[in-house]
Amino acid sequence: MVGTPIGNLEDVTQRALRVLTEVSAIAAEDTRVTSRLLARYAIRKPFISYRAPVERRALPAVLEALSRGDVALVSDAGTPTLSDPGQRLVEAAVAEGHRVVPIPGPSAITAALSIAGFAGGGFIFLGYLPRKPGERRRLFASLAEERRPAVAFESPHRILKSLAVLEEVLPDRPLVVARELTKLHEEVLRGTAAEISAALGAARGEFTLVVAGCPS
Repeated sequence: MVGTPIGNLEDVTQRALRVLTEVSAIAAEDTRVTSRLLARYAIRKPFISYRAPVERRALPAVLEALSRGDVALVSDAGTPTLSDPGQRLVEAAVAEGHRVVPIPGPSAITAALSIAGFAGGGFIFLGYLPRKPGERRRLFASLAEERRPAVAFESPHRILKSLAVLEEVLPDRPLVVARELTKLHEEVLRGTAAEISAALGAARGEFTLVVAGCPS
């Protein structure tokens, strides 16, 4: 399980590069995205497509490759299985007696938390926010008494809608919205949901949202 950069290709670890060089094959969420990373470091390896919509169908090919040698699983950005494909593969590999090894790397979750400045004994990771408005509202409402910061991913198509719901449910709660972390157009916005919505402008890029915990 190889962690890869969340944007800036310089963030890849030396261990990740060594492993990607040594394995027999690479199972990738999007081979086009992974190809850019490999090209940067002159690595050439056979690919196995391992995308979320066809994860179950891709399992046999990865397991067959594992029977012949080590396979690296990579997602488009960050760590596999964290809101990305891979959980079924881990379960199947363990069931067949293969050793599953983590190769840690960059994380949008911890990157956003590190700059948020919100106190709390730990945090909650919400993954991608629900698509349905009612589910999204209930999720935000459940944070009303939560003292730990909460981290979530949101798409550019729904970030303004999510901020509008937060403005209604948690109007005074401090937020941090990080856009395009580690990339050329990285931006960090701080304030309430209303303040961030007013400052956001065009909703483009990948968003990581940090909601401060309920004050003591």
